[in-house]
Amino acid sequence: MKDYIDSLFQFIDNSPTCYQTIDQIGQRLTQVGYEKLSEKELWKMEAGGCYYVTRNDSSLIAFTIPKITGAEAKSSASMTLSQCRGFHIVAAHSDSPCFKLKENPELTMENHYLKWNVEKYGGMILSTWLDRPLSVAGRVVVQDKGELITKLVNIEKDIAVIPNVAIHMNRDMNKGMEYNPQTDMSPLVGSIEQKNGYLALLAREAGVEEEDILGQDIFLYNRDQCKRTGIEGEWICGPRLDDLECVYGALEAMVQNSDCDGQYINMLAVFDNEEVGSGTKQGADSTFLRDVLARIQNGLGIEEETYRCMLADSFLISADNAHALHPNHPEKADPENKPYLNEGIVIKYHGSQRYATDAYSAAVMKDICRKAGVPYQSYANRSDIAGGSTLGNILMAQVSMNTVDIGLPQLAMHSACEMAGAKDVAYLIQALNQFYGSDNR
Repeated sequence: MKDYIDSLFQFIDNSPTCYQTIDQIGQRLTQVGYEKLSEKELWKMEAGGCYYVTRNDSSLIAFTIPKITGAEAKSSASMTLSQCRGFHIVAAHSDSPCFKLKENPELTMENHYLKWNVEKYGGMILSTWLDRPLSVAGRVVVQDKGELITKLVNIEKDIAVIPNVAIHMNRDMNKGMEYNPQTDMSPLVGSIEQKNGYLALLAREAGVEEEDILGQDIFLYNRDQCKRTGIEGEWICGPRLDDLECVYGALEAMVQNSDCDGQYINMLAVFDNEEVGSGTKQGADSTFLRDVLARIQNGLGIEEETYRCMLADSFLISADNAHALHPNHPEKADPENKPYLNEGIVIKYHGSQRYATDAYSAAVMKDICRKAGVPYQSYANRSDIAGGSTLGNILMAQVSMNTVDIGLPQLAMHSACEMAGAKDVAYLIQALNQFYGSDNR
């Protein structure tokens, strides 16, 4: 089985925010022949074509159109059910919990220190952000020749730290500490002499003048790079494994299945803002997926009744990492449905349907794994612990099809540095290759 770890690490290390993640995906797709479409322009598509479209620089949907050969290619300008049976979709998310810099972020303290004013983005483990090298990345919107354009920025050096309070000043520190996001979590970035340098820092990185910057979405990120750990290197540690591990795996499988030889439209959908509820124009609870599906229908001349049949014959895999059994706290896990690192894909279940998995979609996923030769596991919350939600059920409120929620097992979810198994991303790619390459659901 191929080891994808080095390229996974490179992908995550070069994706400090959702904007760099989507930029990397776009570059990779372009390199292998995908054409970028714009939501502001008419789409011209053809059988055998590979395409992608972005929204808000932070979400992306890619798709391939099946080839039509022989007499069928000449019989009609529109696709039929015999030529295209439905959609095979894998969804993941581009964002991770972190700190977002506020507008006018500079704070001064005691005429000596310069700090930045930040707020939480998503459900973070605050203590994990202390005492480690940090920097900022994201996007700025600038005025250029009368137009507003986006430029990505990433300050690739250690420029900030959130220092802990010494144990001598808080003797009860190890008895439990509740951190206040406003007073405890402001990153220290320099001395008072660096005040009014924030916009200059962004402008230099973007190659523009300070006065040209009219908008900004800037996030603090952990500068620690991904690495192997464990006696035999069997684990991986690093930031943003949730959910860039699944994003990377889905992208790799999509690229490996770009030949368009099947009867399904293969799709990769990467959404922003999952960590804050998905309720944005670029989130899973937006019309993005539904809009793209409708434009594919129109662009390929698929009749409405045929399109409805295609949706009924479609399948979506929602890929978002799952909780592994914690070695120090096994009591937090369900007595039976408790995944382990390096033991395969996790199928996620929830009685109240916060995960979209049901008996049929679970059976489809198990069949995919079996055919791919990939191990699988099951996850359910303890009945007395409320779990999180993910993309599957949110997407199905926009467009309905059979859906399964899966993930890769990990520890320390939502920490500034997370942990997973070194084998599992290859299992994911192998299973998704089976999914994308199959004409059976």
